[in-house]
Amino acid sequence: MPFPRNFGRAFRRRIKSLYPNTDGSLAIPFALGAVVMMVAIGAAVDMGRWLHARNQTSKAIDAAVLAGAQVYVTSKKDTAAGLEAARKFYEQNVRSRLPVDEDTVNFAINSDGDGIFATGHAYIDTPFLHFAGVDRLPLTNLAESENSGGSGAHFGNRGQSVEVSLILDITGSMAGSKLSDLKAAAKDLVDIVVWDDQSEFYSKVALIPYSQGVNLGSSLATTARGSVKSGTATTPGSQKYTFSNASNGRNTTFSVSNCISERTGSNAYTDASPSTAKVGFNYPASNNPCPDAQIVPLTKDKSRLNDAIDDYKASGSTAGHIGLAWGWYTLSPKWNSVFTGSSAPAAYSKLTEIGPKGLPLLKKIAVLMTDGDFNTAYCNGVISKDAGTGSGSAADHINCNATNGSSTSQALKLCTEMKKSGIVVYTVGFDVGNQAAARSVMQDCATDPTKVYIAGDGEQLRTAFRDIAMNMLALYLSK
Repeated sequence: MPFPRNFGRAFRRRIKSLYPNTDGSLAIPFALGAVVMMVAIGAAVDMGRWLHARNQTSKAIDAAVLAGAQVYVTSKKDTAAGLEAARKFYEQNVRSRLPVDEDTVNFAINSDGDGIFATGHAYIDTPFLHFAGVDRLPLTNLAESENSGGSGAHFGNRGQSVEVSLILDITGSMAGSKLSDLKAAAKDLVDIVVWDDQSEFYSKVALIPYSQGVNLGSSLATTARGSVKSGTATTPGSQKYTFSNASNGRNTTFSVSNCISERTGSNAYTDASPSTAKVGFNYPASNNPCPDAQIVPLTKDKSRLNDAIDDYKASGSTAGHIGLAWGWYTLSPKWNSVFTGSSAPAAYSKLTEIGPKGLPLLKKIAVLMTDGDFNTAYCNGVISKDAGTGSGSAADHINCNATNGSSTSQALKLCTEMKKSGIVVYTVGFDVGNQAAARSVMQDCATDPTKVYIAGDGEQLRTAFRDIAMNMLALYLSK
């Protein structure tokens, strides 16, 4: 129904009869309501700006202390480098943040020397809340000391123990700067992985330098291969061994060494103890000798490990499969009758037993490094007739083919069995170029593709070893 023609005037008269003398007075509550509404909208805008900037600041601090802590530890606790990395990382991550009123965020090394913490504060202004007496809001307000609430990043154990075997190529092709690069990279890993506080969880490293074999030293060699008979014989096991060489069939005599060759038979690719199956004797040629450097069983003694690495000298051909086997043996609890005391590897069951931090109590890790193809396999303790190029002259090879096949095929079988036992395998190819067999071993031996590193130069090698080391540590935030 349409409104009457005089409806508007009648309506106004009715309102005036209900609220006499309202001229001007209704404007006050309406104005106040409008102000309140504007302040509320402004406060919402300010709070939105504050929340966005606060989250960005918090994330920037977390990222900065983590980045700084990583640089700090991988640079052998270079304070300046760690703090500079944290500062730069923070600055980069707040560039897109809204303008702030004040920002004094800074970074420091904690008193235990195992991480970096943030201090200082940051504020954002409040153009709308200013009318309500709130000039600015805190984005962060960190204490000036780690013991009073500083936000920081620490590194250390993950709540699990770590046993690491470093299987390192010290063959003749590693001579010169390459060996120096390897020494630096290996010592970096040792310094990072072997943490200071071993009271609850431990970290230990074993060293397996290899070339044409692995030097066990006299006592361990006797345990692993058996005693040496005096004199000369035509079967392995004697002080000197006379064999028919591969070049012309003439008899050649070599002396036994403290190196060993691969194990044959049904336990060739197992970690059975030497009481079950002995390893092979090693009769090297004078121009392809047993390396001087001996293995170092699991230890947390950084000085012992670093001193051993410093003494490495490059010589000989490449029996990488023998290095792999001994990398496994030093991690295997089946060898506890050989590696005893603090060098004894823990039980495999610890790899799946969950600890108080929700992680397995133990991680066993092998790191295999090489600069080329594996070329040296054995028959009767002498380099075989069918050994690869680079393993020396045929006049120094025995006139029979390798009992177990090539060094590469043996290495791949060993890696497969190692991984089945629960050992995590990393591989590092150093300046391997287009050597297909070496690249194949690196790809196929590793636990997964993320654990394969191909380094073209010394700096890349050090980066690879540092990255592997950091993967063994916990880098965690603390509030």
